[in-house]
Amino acid sequence: MNSGIVFSKPERAALAETIRRYFAEELDQEIGGLQAELFLDFLTETLGPVFYNRGLLDAEAAMLGKMDDLSDAIRMLEKPLPVPGKR
Repeated sequence: MNSGIVFSKPERAALAETIRRYFAEELDQEIGGLQAELFLDFLTETLGPVFYNRGLLDAEAAMLGKMDDLSDAIRMLEKPLPVPGKR
């Protein structure tokens, strides 16, 4: 299964190194680069879409908030309508 999330080689290397360091420091377990990359693939496929979708929802909420601000700003520019019979 492919999550569609793709990392560049430098990103993959940095992420794999972070995983290796986490295993060593937090779990007292040494893992190799291949194991770290396989774990990265597992995380990317299983958890990646969850975090990606959350990011999309957060971006949408931020955009909708800005749209509300824009709508308010436009409403403030409206000119009052003339009242019939009054000058």
